Amino acid sequence: MTILVKMESDPPSWGMLELQGDVESRNQTPLEDQFVGDLHFTFQGNTPVLIIGHHILYGKAVTLEKPLAILEKIQLPDSTEYIVKALVKHKLLFKTRPKPIIANVPKVV
Repeated sequence: MTILVKMESDPPSWGMLELQGDVESRNQTPLEDQFVGDLHFTFQGNTPVLIIGHHILYGKAVTLEKPLAILEKIQLPDSTEYIVKALVKHKLLFKTRPKPIIANVPKVV
């Protein structure tokens, strides 16, 4: 069997999010193709902020030591080809526990 890896002329660069722990829905439905949260950056633009429901996570942008390749497998009669569709060179790392967002509700006297 022959395995051939082809590089697209200019593959796009993708990013990656890394979260510690699990992200689960309340009713245990799959999160595929669902809105999960909002990703923002601080005013200086160097700290990523992820808001999921009533929780906020602060992270940091990291350059990967070794880039990852996104491959597409093409099965031919006598060989297999892999085409590099994108490269992942950076990730946003959220390694701290989420903090709850608490609204300041004034007490009515």
